[in-house]
Amino acid sequence: MALLCYNRGCGQRFDPETNSDDACTYHPGVPVFHDALKGCTKGRHNSEKPPEPVKPEVKTTEKKELCELKPKFQEHIIQAPKPVEAIKRPSPDEPMTNLELKISASLKQALDKLKLSSGNEENKKEEDNDEIKIGTSCKNGGCSKTYQGLESLEEVCVYHSGVPIFHEGMKYWSCCRRKTSDFNTFLAQEGCTKGKHMWTKKDAGKKVVPCRHDWHQTGGEVTISVYAKNSLPELSRVEANSTLLNVHIVFEGEKEFDQNVKLWGVIDVKRSYVTMTATKIEITMRKAEPMQWASLELPAAKKQEKQKDATTD
Repeated sequence: MALLCYNRGCGQRFDPETNSDDACTYHPGVPVFHDALKGCTKGRHNSEKPPEPVKPEVKTTEKKELCELKPKFQEHIIQAPKPVEAIKRPSPDEPMTNLELKISASLKQALDKLKLSSGNEENKKEEDNDEIKIGTSCKNGGCSKTYQGLESLEEVCVYHSGVPIFHEGMKYWSCCRRKTSDFNTFLAQEGCTKGKHMWTKKDAGKKVVPCRHDWHQTGGEVTISVYAKNSLPELSRVEANSTLLNVHIVFEGEKEFDQNVKLWGVIDVKRSYVTMTATKIEITMRKAEPMQWASLELPAAKKQEKQKDATTD
């Protein structure tokens, strides 16, 4: 069985049965480097491991001297910046302020082209004329029927007597409250009330209708887009305080869109404004603090829980 030789400078394995007096070439002493001379000798391989050298003890005074020789560094504790205190949610009872309306050139041109000004004589004649034209749409909410002649006067109208409501992503009529999240499904809902068709503007007056709308946000702003064509600036208004938004838009001469939103976050009313174009209205609200909103509207779950607790007490 081969054994490892522990002679300095050898490190080879050898067979003890064939070990001879000149089998190993090693250094009997410690390494000496002087004038580029190195000593060596021959002898037998050695299988005994030499003992580990004993480290000299260092006295306490010497330890202190060694520590003093080490370079010293000044320690500076870097404190993290203090977190910015969140803005306290203002009271919803704050007074409302009308946001600035910015009218685009495209909307002005569209209104001039359609001659929707209050002094237009042709519109006045149409309003005073009782004649109903073939193809006129019923003004009742949710009714998609059109006037086809005298027989349409006797036809039963199935419509929604309430107003459209959009809240927390759900869409429904206040009269029957069949909720859905899809806008096209909402428009296709059959009415819940029966009555007579309303063919003329004179009898219908303003008609509250649903409008497709959405919202997006950046770090500092929240923008709501309402897709209503040819809105009337003189009859429309958008008012807000720090946490509430009320939208009332009159468009295409006879249609109205109303929406009240309890905002998820807090806005800076003075730096918020409304841009009205020929195809849509954009409500740009400046955030009071730069943070991501979880949603546009503040959930009403907490209020409902409090009301339930109050009824059980």
